[in-house]
Amino acid sequence: REGPGGTGSAMDAPSAAGLGGAEPQLQRFIEVETQKQRFQQLVHQMTELCWEKCMDKPGPKLDSRAETCFVNCVERFIDTSQFILNRLEQTQKSKSAFSESLSD
Repeated sequence: REGPGGTGSAMDAPSAAGLGGAEPQLQRFIEVETQKQRFQQLVHQMTELCWEKCMDKPGPKLDSRAETCFVNCVERFIDTSQFILNRLEQTQKSKSAFSESLSD
């Protein structure tokens, strides 16, 4: 019998399979969003740190000392962020290689 229930059941199976295929995409999306959140936290922390280190007295203009301090602080932040990202990437690769060697 081909009733509405039968059609619904036939449609449910492909959509369930589609969800199974979307699960890795969802996991990847969550990973990316988590990384974004961590990065934003780092930016906030570094902004606060640089402000505390470099800003003696807020005024209408930055003096050359404060400007140089901010530039150096931001450059170190970029260097550190790049180092962390590279290290995380290496860690992910080594975990993948380790889990693949376990499955062999």
